[in-house]
Parts: sequence; C-alpha cells; structure tokens
Amino acid sequence: MSFFNKISVGLLLTLAVISSLNAKTTQSEKWIKTALDRSEYQLLAAAEKYKADKSNPRTFENGKVVFASTKDWTCGFFPGSLWYMYELTGNDKFKTEAEYYTGLNADVQYRKDTHDLGFMLYCSYGNGYRITGNADYKKVLITGAKSLETRFHPQVGLIKSWDFRKDWQYPVIIDNMMNLEFLCEVSKMTGNEKLKDICISHADKTMKNHYRPDYSCYHVVDYDSITGVVLHKQTAQGYADNSSWARGQAWGLYGFTMMYRETQDPQYLEQAQKIAAYIINYPTLPKDKIPYWDYNAPNIPNEPRDASAAAITASALIELSSYVKNHPEYFKMAETILKNLSSDDYLAQQGENGLFILKHSTGNWPKKSEIDVPISYADYYYLEALKRYINVK
Repeated sequence: MSFFNKISVGLLLTLAVISSLNAKTTQSEKWIKTALDRSEYQLLAAAEKYKADKSNPRTFENGKVVFASTKDWTCGFFPGSLWYMYELTGNDKFKTEAEYYTGLNADVQYRKDTHDLGFMLYCSYGNGYRITGNADYKKVLITGAKSLETRFHPQVGLIKSWDFRKDWQYPVIIDNMMNLEFLCEVSKMTGNEKLKDICISHADKTMKNHYRPDYSCYHVVDYDSITGVVLHKQTAQGYADNSSWARGQAWGLYGFTMMYRETQDPQYLEQAQKIAAYIINYPTLPKDKIPYWDYNAPNIPNEPRDASAAAITASALIELSSYVKNHPEYFKMAETILKNLSSDDYLAQQGENGLFILKHSTGNWPKKSEIDVPISYADYYYLEALKRYINVK
C-alpha cells in the first residue's frame, strides 16, 4: 500500500469512528461523549502545558507531574494517547501534538538494555505509522525491533526482561507479553519470520511456566541463562510470590488474545479465555469491576484500586469477544468497566488530576510508588478500549 493510500485509509477510519460515535450518542450512550469530551480537554491541555519540559508526562504524584525520559518504559503512552484522540476526534491539533511527543522518543530505537521497546515505540511510533503511513516512523520501528531482538536467546527461548537484579540470571516478567505485538507487526512489515518465531517461542514458554492451575500468573520467572531451566517463580510488584497481581493478569489476557490474532493458534485463544474466566469470576473483584491492585491483597476491601489494570482488561476483553461469540460476558464485562471508568469516581474533571484522564491507578505498591494516582498507561489503554468499543458497537 502506498504512502498516500495509507493516509486515505487512516482518514476514512477516523471519519468512520466519528460517525459511529455520533450515532451512538443519540442512542442513550451519553457516557461515551462525556468520556471523550473530558479526555480531549485533558490531553490537549497537557500537550500544550508540558511541551516546554520536552518529555512525556508519566504521572501526577504529591502535587507534581512526573515526566518519563527515554530511559523510562512509560515514555510511549502519552504520544500514543494523542494518536488515539486524533482518531477519535479528527482534531488535527492532536496529530500535531502526537508528532511532537512521538519524536521525543527517537533515541529509544537504539536501546538494547530493555525489553520495553514495544511499550515505548509501538504505542507511539506504531500508532503514528498505522495512522499516517509516515515512512520515517517505519524506519524507527524496524531499528527498534532489531534492538529488541538482541534480548532473545535461543537456549532460553524467551526475551530477557531485566538486567538490574544480580540474584536473577534470566528474569522474564508477564509484562513482556505486551512487547510481542511490536515484533509481530515488524515481522509483517519486513517479511522477517524470525521475529514472529521469537514471539511464538516466548508466548509458549510463558504459557507453560508463568501460569498456575487456576490461570493466575506469577509476575517473574527466573531461568538458568544456559540451560533455560526455571530457577525461581516470584513477584516484584505484586503482594506476594503466590498472589495474583492485577495488572499482571491484565497483561497476560491482552498478550495471549493478541497472539491468537497474529497466529490463529487455538492454544492462545484457550489461554486467553481461561485467564478471562479467572478475572471475571474472582471473588474479590469489586462490583464496579475495577480490581484492587492485587487480587489477594491482605486488606481488601481497604486496598487501593488499579484503574490501569481495569482499562487493559477492558481493551483485551473487547478483542477477545470478537473471536468467541458464545461468551457474551466478555463484552458485558468490558462495557461495565468502561462505563464505571467513565464515571466521576474515576474520570477526572477538566483541569484536574495533573491533566491526566483517569484517577485511582496503582503503579508499584511494594515500593510505595504511584499509589492511587493517575498514570499514563491507564489513560492509553482506556482510550484504546473506548475506540474498540465504539468500533464494535
């Protein structure tokens, strides 16, 4: 497809989304308009206010905005949110701001010391390329994929997550499932099947070693770097090694749903469905379906919520519902989450919340970091879920 055809397709998709939104708001779903109106205001105000800082905003904590440098795994979410708002509104101001904030991440493509390049590049440059067809964005994505590929070692069969803990030889975290979509897309762009093979190997071993019989997952699995034998199964951001960290459950649901889309392998669809069943039916899940930061946190119901886990879950369930027609609970659950996130309980008023969209996320509870605050990835997956919801409805 040519560059200009890609632009035409992107504009047509934008017009279709806007048309769909207009149709829905005349059919009693006013909450969608409220959600998008507030999101539009917050994002545009943030983009204008924070431009002088030359970094992407990450969170608003203790009365101050915290920014994400190109060393920060969250640096791709704010530009990604701007790209989604451009699609959802057709407002060219969002395209201009998205291009600026995406460009701040250019150096990320050369990093070989992190597994988070999917979050950092695919959410920003990936959405930019999908919408505009900008050939320069494609080059960044290809270079970034080559950098990420260096973290895969055949003897282990997985992409290594972290380098900073000396007591772990080859740690792999469940979050890493979210970086596979980046490699799958670049594989299709370039015809490099090795990248897709890496994704399949990583997903297969994660499915085998990260999950317990009830389909809750460990956060971290540490492997022997030579033999690939599992050494430890632990947590870093959950309550305990054997607990179920809410965002980790969401990462896994999203990742295996995506891997089914990319491969049509039924084992990934089955895995995603079993993870979904765990989440939907878990007894500590609150009535509003916004989970506590860990499903096994000790002081439920007096524990912080995690709106980011809810947003990721909603986005994943909408996609999963399109593959499995005999499970209406998937879409119903996603719709309930989105409606509740779009209420005043979670959706910020205009001009408040550090100009972030959602309130009440939890970043890293064990380190007492980002507790009950807005976080950029909550906003990103919230907007993605809204876009998917509008497209389906």
